[in-house]
Amino acid sequence: MATKPDPLDFLDLRSQLSDEERMIQDTVRQFVADRILPDIDDWFEEGIFPIEITKELGRLGLLGMHLEGYGCAGTNAVSYGLACLELEAGDSGLRSLVSVQGSLAMFPIWKYGSEEHKQEWLPRMASGEVIGCFGLTESDSGSDAGSMKTNAKRDGSDWILNGSKMWITNGNIAGVAVVWARTEDGIRGFVVPTDAPGFSANLIHKKMSLRASVTSELVFDNVRLPESAMLPGVSGMKGPLSCLSEARYGIAWGAVGAARACYEAALSYSLAREQFGTPIAAFQLTQDKLVEMMIGVNQATLVALRMGRLKDSTGLHPSQVSFGKKANVRMALDVAREARSVLGANGITLEYPVVRHMNNLESVYTYEGTNEMHTLILGQVITGIPAFHAPQK
Repeated sequence: MATKPDPLDFLDLRSQLSDEERMIQDTVRQFVADRILPDIDDWFEEGIFPIEITKELGRLGLLGMHLEGYGCAGTNAVSYGLACLELEAGDSGLRSLVSVQGSLAMFPIWKYGSEEHKQEWLPRMASGEVIGCFGLTESDSGSDAGSMKTNAKRDGSDWILNGSKMWITNGNIAGVAVVWARTEDGIRGFVVPTDAPGFSANLIHKKMSLRASVTSELVFDNVRLPESAMLPGVSGMKGPLSCLSEARYGIAWGAVGAARACYEAALSYSLAREQFGTPIAAFQLTQDKLVEMMIGVNQATLVALRMGRLKDSTGLHPSQVSFGKKANVRMALDVAREARSVLGANGITLEYPVVRHMNNLESVYTYEGTNEMHTLILGQVITGIPAFHAPQK
């Protein structure tokens, strides 16, 4: 006889993980329970994130954990995904910090940088001694990143960098920025120390989402860089887009964590909250909501796990990453909103995690490829017709 399913793991998906993968997941979940959950509501309300936690993440081996060498843990893709899931079950801002550090700042240095770049930056970034950020988005070029205005021009043997980048996670706490700029030879990446003269970062205030996360504008005012600052291994939009694929993979897992946290909060609340002399979990409409949340979380976990197994074996096509990012973030937002309704008025307070996750997921829905852009990526793959521009008359 089959055993009764666990309401918190209905399809017994943990049985599909290796011992090492379960150990990594459990370690990260315990870290989040011990170090993040007791204070995250206050950090969110105050709009802060304690920078010292970054070194703790480094000691756990979570920074650049899916990269090989240079002090990185070298785990498989599924383990990295599970870590993202547990981190975002704590808060999207925490997962964003780790994701930007490993997939957007460390990955391009590891993949496209010189040996000098790797030796100089990766060990310190893996330990959390140095925080990195990724400069691609601009105020006037979000989805159309190829239209960026930030430029780098040669001046003798040096480069002069000018322009600005917007909505940059970790910007004000970063020691190094990977910046993408237009040159005479096309789009190129540059490794930019943030203490370089002419570099400045302006903190973005009054956010109602990702409040426990540092978001900045980067400004480059005649920043002089040596020739060696350029990433030698890639040119064109292939460079930043490959980094985004790495980060979007982590988002597909992370969104499951946020959704799981909301579902678990709603289930627990519904069993404890009584109305008309009975727990609200006994009402048909509440059970309908809980069931839909449970199905969504389990289905999205299956999608993420399949993506991870593909990434660890034959590799993932960027459109498959778009599938996961679009489907799982949409699911997570639906679950968060449904969970909020189960909690009633209590759902809008930070005494419960739901409204915090719901607000955060509004950013996750948009960043690193909007829902609309991922739709068009998938549409092009299944029809063979690109629809990124309006048809010409």
